[in-house]
Amino acid sequence: MPIVNQENSTAILAKNLHPVLYVQGTRGEMTVSTEKPETGPFFQLPNLTAEDFGDAEFKKTYGLRYALYGGAMANGIASSDMAIALGQAGCMGSYGSGGQRLEVVAQEIDKMKAALGDKPFLVNMLSNRNADMEMQLAQLLIDKQVLGVEASAYIVPSEALVYFRLNGVHEENGTIVIPHKIIAKVSREEVLEKFVSPPAAESVAALLKAGRITAEEAALAARIPMADDITAEADSGGHTDGRPMVSMLPAMIALANRVQAQYGYQQKVRVGAGGGVGTGLSCLGAFEMGAAYVVTGSVNQGCVESGTSDYVKQILAETAMADVTMAPCADMFEMGAKVEVIKKKTMYAQNAQKLYEYYVKYPSFEAVPGADRDRIEKKILKDSFDNIWKGTREYFSRVDPGKIPQAEKNPKMKMALVFRWYLGSSSRWAVQGDMSRKFDMQIWCGQSMGAFNLWVKGTPLEKAENRHVGEVAKLLLDSCAYHYMKSLLTRMGAAPESFRGDIL
Repeated sequence: MPIVNQENSTAILAKNLHPVLYVQGTRGEMTVSTEKPETGPFFQLPNLTAEDFGDAEFKKTYGLRYALYGGAMANGIASSDMAIALGQAGCMGSYGSGGQRLEVVAQEIDKMKAALGDKPFLVNMLSNRNADMEMQLAQLLIDKQVLGVEASAYIVPSEALVYFRLNGVHEENGTIVIPHKIIAKVSREEVLEKFVSPPAAESVAALLKAGRITAEEAALAARIPMADDITAEADSGGHTDGRPMVSMLPAMIALANRVQAQYGYQQKVRVGAGGGVGTGLSCLGAFEMGAAYVVTGSVNQGCVESGTSDYVKQILAETAMADVTMAPCADMFEMGAKVEVIKKKTMYAQNAQKLYEYYVKYPSFEAVPGADRDRIEKKILKDSFDNIWKGTREYFSRVDPGKIPQAEKNPKMKMALVFRWYLGSSSRWAVQGDMSRKFDMQIWCGQSMGAFNLWVKGTPLEKAENRHVGEVAKLLLDSCAYHYMKSLLTRMGAAPESFRGDIL
């Protein structure tokens, strides 16, 4: 990874050939060379590389070369191809199982296992209000011997998540062995506490009673944390609380240390950073604040291996930091929860907000003023309310039949389910590249995408078709090492103009 004065992505991608630097001179007059000086006093300085950053135990636990993994994006946007590419690059990927049928998830797991062999990957477990569906996913992951999951959008760890965690836990020579790993994405202190604490006693008792776990697994539950790792998720695409990493990460690390000190675990719960990691400097900032690892998301969505459409990838490549906004989401629509999305070239954010306002204001769709009903059906839904309800009713008859009689007795709930059809479909239109609904596409994206685009402007990576997720991950980490060494040498007194093109 030579550092050159022209600080651009193509230069940083080069391989580091110089593990040791030789430094001579006094402050302000220091020179740096890769060749041992023939005369005069000098000292040797290790030339840190991408592999030197992050927590060593994190890398050992998951069998990684680099302390970076690609976070999940639902609907298979974080695809099996993405997880495979990251795994082959020495990192790790989390497959976006949210919104995918169980049989599809099973096929994708088989594909990743076949391609990666003993290299690691994660599968996302997204909080699901349908407990049966979530338990089916947990059972599939256990049956397929998946190493670990990335748990997302949980307020409280579910019974299914506890089941995955405890399955196979046993003690060998005084050491507790935990076969199934959990990395929990959190953005709130109270959620972090639940994942750093042992699994809830109520969930353990219920699983034991149901025969899903053994007496030994139940007994050991009180001696292990719910998660191996916590990803402190700052301002990210999709579900986000929009918190700044610079404030959030140090506080989360301190809280995790405080909570786990109460339990005296055999292992340490590590804290990594996600949300906003779109340049080498932001990557370095996370490590310097104590992150055990970093997580990328939005920048991966714009890569060749992403499961989204080429149309969306082009939009992502043109996105600036100011091109994102918050909009209502489908899975927690009634609660007013929001996701961060692109507002450029799509009307999704405005349309979704308008539907939420109608939902809050009126007890039923029939109560909405006639002119507004026409606008909703013609401009947003592009079909009649009744036709969409028929399709929605058919969908829930397959996945959650109990909702149908509830909605038919509760017109406000019925209105919410129809509006949620639009919000849920909009993300699929984006993934599928449905150009008939291009102005309705919901494209999850954080500001890191704009930062990355600005960073690589004028290089081959400016074009979407040149972005490969493994190379992007390596670029971020190599640039992280570049900026660290440059800052270190500058602080020691070496003038930037003294750096030769092949030095670092």
